[in-house]
Amino acid sequence: MKQILITKNDFTRIHKSISDAKQNNSIKKEEAEKLLKELHSAKVVPSEEIPSDIVTMNSIVKFHFENNNKEMQFQIVYPAQADFKNGKVSIFSPVAAALIGYGVNDEIDWIVPSGMTKIIIDEIIYQPEAAGDFDL
Repeated sequence: MKQILITKNDFTRIHKSISDAKQNNSIKKEEAEKLLKELHSAKVVPSEEIPSDIVTMNSIVKFHFENNNKEMQFQIVYPAQADFKNGKVSIFSPVAAALIGYGVNDEIDWIVPSGMTKIIIDEIIYQPEAAGDFDL
């Protein structure tokens, strides 16, 4: 498995979001543990050093599923900002959690009802760090 990259700010804020959600019982224990495991396996870097082709929090990501070529695009946000109708998906959603820290052209194994497929990141339309937006 490829080591993912995550900014120090994202690491800290996602950790806090998970802690808050666990206290409020708004995240399943298994989902929290999976996301924490992914976080702790990541290489943490300063925001200024994250490559512009890596998915970070508040990034707008375009990707497709290998099994059916279905394309999707959304922004990965913290739970309080989630608004699926407006293309904002919580980091707690399985697909957003799978994408964070990976880069353009990366392939991520994904289980669908018909079996295993891959999510392929096609483009990062907006990444806050690349745009100089370090305080989002």
